Amino acid sequence: MASLILIIVAAVILFTMFIMVLTRYKKCPSDRILVIYGKVGKAQSGRSLSAKCIHGGAAFIWPVFQHYEFMNLTPMSITVDLTNALSKQNIRIDVPSRFTVGISTESGIMQNAAERLLGLGLVEIEELAKDIIFGQLRLVVATMDIEEINTDRDLFLEEVSTNVETELKKIGLRLINVNVTDINDESGYIDALGKEAAAKAINDARKSVAERNRDGSIGEALAQKDERVNVAESNSQAIEGENTAKITVAESDALRREREAEALRRATAAEKVQTAKALQEAYAAEEDAELQRASREKASKEADIIVKAEIEKRKVEIDAEASAERFRRIAKGEADAIFAKMQAQAKGLNEMLVKQADGFGKIIDSADGDTNAAVRMMIADKMEDIIKVQVEAIKNLKIDKVTVWDSGAGKGKSSTANFLSGLMKSLPPMNELFDMAGMELPEYLGKDKQRELQKQMAAAAQNTPEEPQAPVAPEEPAE
Repeated sequence: MASLILIIVAAVILFTMFIMVLTRYKKCPSDRILVIYGKVGKAQSGRSLSAKCIHGGAAFIWPVFQHYEFMNLTPMSITVDLTNALSKQNIRIDVPSRFTVGISTESGIMQNAAERLLGLGLVEIEELAKDIIFGQLRLVVATMDIEEINTDRDLFLEEVSTNVETELKKIGLRLINVNVTDINDESGYIDALGKEAAAKAINDARKSVAERNRDGSIGEALAQKDERVNVAESNSQAIEGENTAKITVAESDALRREREAEALRRATAAEKVQTAKALQEAYAAEEDAELQRASREKASKEADIIVKAEIEKRKVEIDAEASAERFRRIAKGEADAIFAKMQAQAKGLNEMLVKQADGFGKIIDSADGDTNAAVRMMIADKMEDIIKVQVEAIKNLKIDKVTVWDSGAGKGKSSTANFLSGLMKSLPPMNELFDMAGMELPEYLGKDKQRELQKQMAAAAQNTPEEPQAPVAPEEPAE
């Protein structure tokens, strides 16, 4: 029962540890960053890390020592309506724009995000990024002319992206996209630039249309001339080609008829030659067939006699070989089985004797090399079994009826008690069993009075002082 309880307790502990490991092993989704803080180790420089960031992986969170949180990588769209921004020409302009930012997954920048944005909501992160974008956008506008901002939008967006992203990385964010919707100013300078550009574009377009119309008329006249010349040349070439084709067709027809006649002549001759060869080969084939038929009949008659005799002979040989092989295998199998059985018995007997010899050797070693003491130890070990056998000798003794006449006038034990005591004394005393085994009864089981008296007399004869010991009577068997 105690072992079962220990097993149940161990199983409960192991199951609890397994559940704890499962609950503390956290996997990071692809749209989040797992931030582990607490005791997370040290950096290569030896400085203790404030947090450990994992993107797209998993980690085991140690209880008590560590804790974790997730940061969302969902992009944030921030509307930045910059108004009255002073340009390099001291003209105030409005730059409405939209910025898309998100938490960066770049190594190092994630650490900045964990230190500065962990625990903040998306709204709070948007407000923080919006303040940074406002400042950097004003700074870029102040370093550029309106013409540059209006005409070279790519340069303007590049400058904005560079400045804004540099500042956003300090708090762990990255710039994903910049979209400037329109640029306006209070003085109408940008509108004037637009009208000037539009007028120039219209005039250029009109000039280009006139030039294209002129080129079109000239090209049309040249095309008509080329068309008439090319048509005439094509007609003459077509007539010449038709005549050449007719001549070629006539020559081809003559050559065809000549070759057809030649082919017909050769085909007729070849047909007659092949007919003669066919008759000759037919006669030769009939002659060979007659010879083959005669040879086959002769061989068939010989095979009927010789093959039957050969088959009977081979059958007798195969039956004899099969019978011999079967008897040989049976005999070999029985011999192998007997050999294996005897070998197993010999091996088992050898192992038993070796183990007994080893055990007896260890008993002798325990008795300091005294073989007599070792034998006594073995007999003492079997003494309990010997006593059990003696007790079993009278345990199942069946006595149908015992009649005792006892007047009760005797002194000491009654006749009934003497009968039972005598019955128990019929068993060999324990000290005699030890004497027969060559051993001495241990003192805690009692002492032999006569043997103790002899020892005291021998000690007195040798003038050896010895403290007298009170004789201990052996326990009498229970009545």
